[in-house]
Amino acid sequence: MAITAAMVKELREMTGAGMMDCKKALGETNGDMEAAVDFLREKGLATAQKKAGRIAAEGIVVTKLTDDAKAAVVVEVNSETDFVAKNEKFQNYVAEVAAQALTTSAADIEAFLAEPWAADTSKTVNEALAAQIAVIGENMNIRRFEQVKEENGFIASYIHAGGKIGVLVDVETDVINDDIKEMAKNLAMQAAALKPLYTSRDEVDADYIEKEKEILMVQAKNEKPDANEKILNGMVMGRINKELKEICLLDQVYVKAEDGKQVVSKYVEEVAKANNAKIKIKKFVRFETGEGLEKKNEDFAAEVAAQMNA
Repeated sequence: MAITAAMVKELREMTGAGMMDCKKALGETNGDMEAAVDFLREKGLATAQKKAGRIAAEGIVVTKLTDDAKAAVVVEVNSETDFVAKNEKFQNYVAEVAAQALTTSAADIEAFLAEPWAADTSKTVNEALAAQIAVIGENMNIRRFEQVKEENGFIASYIHAGGKIGVLVDVETDVINDDIKEMAKNLAMQAAALKPLYTSRDEVDADYIEKEKEILMVQAKNEKPDANEKILNGMVMGRINKELKEICLLDQVYVKAEDGKQVVSKYVEEVAKANNAKIKIKKFVRFETGEGLEKKNEDFAAEVAAQMNA
């Protein structure tokens, strides 16, 4: 039986399920409207869609590493309330999501949601999510994931406050021991606490730097209209360097530095020298639960910084 747009529209209005889910349900049931409703209910999709309008801005971030720490993934799964985020059933489900995300070949979240769910390949990841929504009773969302792989070293991870912040650090090194692992963990905590945007200033877009220089030059001229070009350029570069020290992980002052001045790159060099190792911090990934979503304001970064200094 041919599935028409009108049939899809009718089923969607009856169940509140998504258009593609309705089309699939009608195809599976040969256009039988009642059977299609049952199909959607069995999959948990009708229930899920009714909850889909509610903001899921709580939840947890988790990391998952291979046994040799050569590959890792960080995943954020959202729920509506912190109460559900602390629920064992929810946390077990997120652990399953992370396990699948560690090995997926999906390039983005859409492709990941469309692939078969490892625990039950008769469902897609999205359908398994919908079933969890029906069981748990809150809107949920697999928001994002990112894989990191390092053949010539290892990945370090850090989770803060039971999943409020998750960080991965990619360490290329020819020596792997407890000292270097501790250094990597400290860098992961640093990234959690101080929210850098880049690993090093080499990653900062040249156009961004030029634009900042233009803006800062106008500011400098307004502050010192009689200053010569050399002084103005000095003011601008001083402010650029100050900004880079705030947004680049390796340029930041190391939070645990005893003198309060040592930058992260010097700390890494110090550890490398002490262990006769060649170490390069290639990248980091930092996820914070609900980042950019509408939610109550909690300064988790300050909390991590306080913990590191304790």
